[in-house]
Amino acid sequence: MDFTIEPEFQVKLDWMLEFVKNECEPIDLLFPHHGDPYDTKNATARAVIAPLQDAVKAQGLWACHLDPHLGGAGFGQMKLAYMNEIIGRSYWAPTIFGTAAPDTGNAEILAMFGTQAQKQRYLQPLLDGDIVSTFSMTEPQAGADPKEFVCRATRDGDEWVIEGYKWFSSNARYASFLIVMAVTDPDASAHNRMSMLVVPAETPGIEIIRNVGVIGDDLAHDDGIHGYIHYNQVRVPLDAMLGAPGEGFKVAQARLGGGRVHHAMRTVGRCQRAFEMMQERVVSRRTQGKLLADHQFVQGMIADTAIELEQFRLLVLKTAWVIDSQPHGAARTLIAMCKVQMAKIYHDVVQRAIQIHGSYGVTNETVLSAMWMALPSLALADGPTEVHRVQVAKAFTRHAKPSAGLFPSEHIPDRLAAARAKYAHILDAAPAFEAAE
Repeated sequence: MDFTIEPEFQVKLDWMLEFVKNECEPIDLLFPHHGDPYDTKNATARAVIAPLQDAVKAQGLWACHLDPHLGGAGFGQMKLAYMNEIIGRSYWAPTIFGTAAPDTGNAEILAMFGTQAQKQRYLQPLLDGDIVSTFSMTEPQAGADPKEFVCRATRDGDEWVIEGYKWFSSNARYASFLIVMAVTDPDASAHNRMSMLVVPAETPGIEIIRNVGVIGDDLAHDDGIHGYIHYNQVRVPLDAMLGAPGEGFKVAQARLGGGRVHHAMRTVGRCQRAFEMMQERVVSRRTQGKLLADHQFVQGMIADTAIELEQFRLLVLKTAWVIDSQPHGAARTLIAMCKVQMAKIYHDVVQRAIQIHGSYGVTNETVLSAMWMALPSLALADGPTEVHRVQVAKAFTRHAKPSAGLFPSEHIPDRLAAARAKYAHILDAAPAFEAAE
């Protein structure tokens, strides 16, 4: 494995780090609402970020996750890992760099599975950052388990009629279109029952029951951005489908795999920012007659964070390297490992950072409180962590072989007997040699 950064690319990374710190992080303070980066009708925010987006484009770093034919630079996952570590420091940075989720994943599946007409209508405006979109998959009674989905799309002449409910459809209130996963063949196998449909936001029958908020949002002020939607006899033409009928699960997996590893990349950046805050704090604050940095408990927190963060960074880089260099699907288990570990490392690092900052850490006067609020969502994004732990376990036990006899293969008496039998011709010829008992 080679994680080398070419000097020319390091120049780009250096520019990105300074740009995100000096330009993107202040935007987080000016427009702190969860939905602000997705509200394309907020003229003030768009006026502020437009020159920043132009600066990113001038550096050739716009939509860096895309291939050149889609307007990106064609960076592989290795370079994206380094870039997303920087982008992850700021809530607004993905929008400013043209890499905001769920639009990135939606753009990718439109590119892979969309018709030419779909690409012209939806993909280009999405790539240009002029509109935002929604991935409408999970359901209130099923969560993220597609085997339990009941939202149906039934064919009626030259149209699909969508009927059912979707839960936590992020950014639906701002979206120009929604990509909806619906059951089109209830009698098919679990992975062949569903299809993906592109639905314009202005289509009659899309009823947002409420915009669900997350921890920290104000329910009274309708701060939520995650739509609880009733698709009430929503009609779209037959050519609204992405891919073929029954390929919804395939399309979803193509989208979610990349999203998971990109979440992990950005998590490294968020943790790195919290770690930098810890380092500054421990050499600035005194207690019990000495700097925090001179207390052993604090030194343990700093050491554990440095070691664990570096381990996670290397796991992410290895995953990116495998995606770039190995056949499609080779990184599946590594991606799941990243998904599991990112919630744990994020929890541990942010919790330590809050603890080191004392009462200041739990105020709303640092980014740490917002980081902490994001933890539960991170553990659930793109599928619950527990599902991926099961996937990792199955990957490692699938090809494991049971012991041949009554005792484990590492049973010392049996192994010692086998070793004695193997070397009996030497042991018998040297009676003075005493084998270990």
